[in-house]
This record gives sequence, structure tokens and C-alpha cells, in this order.
Amino acid sequence: MIKPICKDIVVLSQPSAEATKEDIYLAEDLRDTLEYYKKECVGMAANMIGVNKRVIIVNIGFVNLVMFNPVMTAKSIPFEAEESCLSLLGHRKAKRYQQIEIEYFDEKWLKKKLPFSGLPAQIIQHELDHLEGIVI
Repeated sequence: MIKPICKDIVVLSQPSAEATKEDIYLAEDLRDTLEYYKKECVGMAANMIGVNKRVIIVNIGFVNLVMFNPVMTAKSIPFEAEESCLSLLGHRKAKRYQQIEIEYFDEKWLKKKLPFSGLPAQIIQHELDHLEGIVI
């Protein structure tokens, strides 16, 4: 289901709670909402649709990947990025890493560990900030 985008800084500034298997439904809501906003958005965290859970979706070029309880386990090659967000107006600077590794649970609740680089890595880091209540 397509959900409205949360623009409330107080809500977005709250760290997200761990997701559980009962939160699997969020994958469809995030997928539908990201598809609706695909011209202006390449990733989304659950708090952007008003659900304070550790779930993100990221467009990695050929697929929208949903991650439950993602954790960055490795990072290298720092750089300064300028980013925008569907929940906020304008652009902001952020420190990012060209290469990262993420551990997460997939939609079948299987644990995965994948490397990412370039734009997908940057998008994931932006969404991880959302999970921590960091508004970029």
C-alpha cells in the first residue's frame, strides 16, 4: 500500500526499534511507496512512512532490496556527499563511504551479508542514518 511520507522532524529524529518477523508486511508498503516516488527517491526507511522500525528499501539498479535490521559491518574510502531527502527540503552534506558491507535479514527472515559500493552504498548509508534518527 502506498503510504504518505512523514515530514515531521520529531518523528524522524527518533531511533528506530528492532524489526521482527511480524514486520514483514512493511516490505510491501515500502516497495509500493518507493515505486510511487521512483522519479524523486531511490531509498526509504520505515520511519519515512510513519513506522518506527529498523527496515529500509534501496534501489540497487535492477531491484528494490528490502533489509530488516541492517547493520554496517565494514566501511572504507570515505568521501563527502551532498544529499537530499524526500522527507526534507534542500540538500545537506554528509560523510559517506564508497565501499560498505551490510548484514541484514531478508523477507524470508534469512540472515544475509552483502558488499555494496558507489551509489547503492551511499543510499544505504543515508537510510541507516534514518534508522538512528539522524536527519540528513
